[in-house]
Amino acid sequence: MARMGTTELKQAVCAAVDDIREELLRLSHGIHAKPELAFEEREAVALLSESIRRSGLEVETGAYGLETAFAAEFGSGDAGCVAILAEYDALPEIGHACGHNIIASAAVGAGLALFALADRLPGKVRILGTPAEERGGGKELMARKGAFDGVDAAMMVHPAGANLVTMPSLACSEVDVRYRGRASHAAAMPEQGINALDALVIAYQSIGALRQHIGIFERIHGIITNGGQAPNIVPENTAGRFYVRAANADALAVLKARVENCFRAGATATGAELELAWNAVDYLDIRFNEPLAESYRANAETLGRVFFPIEKVPAGLAGSTDMGNVSYRVPSIHPMIASAPLTCSIHNAEFEKWAGGEMGDAATIDGAKALAMTAVDYLCDPGLRERTRQSFDSSSGQ
Repeated sequence: MARMGTTELKQAVCAAVDDIREELLRLSHGIHAKPELAFEEREAVALLSESIRRSGLEVETGAYGLETAFAAEFGSGDAGCVAILAEYDALPEIGHACGHNIIASAAVGAGLALFALADRLPGKVRILGTPAEERGGGKELMARKGAFDGVDAAMMVHPAGANLVTMPSLACSEVDVRYRGRASHAAAMPEQGINALDALVIAYQSIGALRQHIGIFERIHGIITNGGQAPNIVPENTAGRFYVRAANADALAVLKARVENCFRAGATATGAELELAWNAVDYLDIRFNEPLAESYRANAETLGRVFFPIEKVPAGLAGSTDMGNVSYRVPSIHPMIASAPLTCSIHNAEFEKWAGGEMGDAATIDGAKALAMTAVDYLCDPGLRERTRQSFDSSSGQ
């Protein structure tokens, strides 16, 4: 069959997204209505994988060693392979306040639109369902099992309060801390106890003091997950969970060592025993691939999306994502798509409402179209592929 031109292919994939609009919104609303935490996204995976199968495309669930991961691939040719990534885990208590229902449905929408034109594409497309972005680092775990082997470019789109060509990002590490003391009656025999809560509070206050002396791109924040058993018992066991963020992996390693000293201070001051468990996956900062990101921007602008200048984003206003880990392996983009008003930030209950509403629906459809068109650009334009690779190679030394 004769190849279509790039412009015709873009028009065709946009029309294909429109054809499945109601299905994509059904997916988005279904995931939004039943939020599932990291590694528990069984209903979301069932919804998404069943939709893919109904299109005639084979999909593997439990892919790359993770129960709630999935993968589907199609196409042929020598133009390379583009991976389109879906996320679908939610946050405790506030559900899809990060809008992962939009990410998932937009990714599947882009993938299915491209599948409808598979015989006209000069390369391959891999749709990846990646669990546990909020905590656990699903993409890194999948990468270690080969999820990005043979992939030449990776892309996804993330909801926000503005359209951005990329997400300002920080490297991040998670640590669970536990103190073990000795219980005793808090009134009758306090001198016989070793107060594990005091140890944790001292550590928390030490981190508070450390915050005055860290860089603008560094963050430390945490919660107490177990503060003791009863007021009249000297706390024997306490626990907390903390995130440590920095500009990149090297800076993160330095800051982690300083934070560990704070935790040791609590143990030293009280005599409690300290246990530290750093997560097996550190989230890396995103390597920005300008050529691929500019392709996405141009495509999104044809849909009426207006972009907030990335250089005007306030310094230090950044988050973390395991898409950063992907971007260290293959050229990647992680643009943000406006799904709520500019004044509404992610990770709060108000954003959760927008993610399931009209702005979220518009982001789902526009996101699917913009990703699909960007994949078309990459597969059909050898010049873009070369610029994308050069940008990736040049960033490897930074």
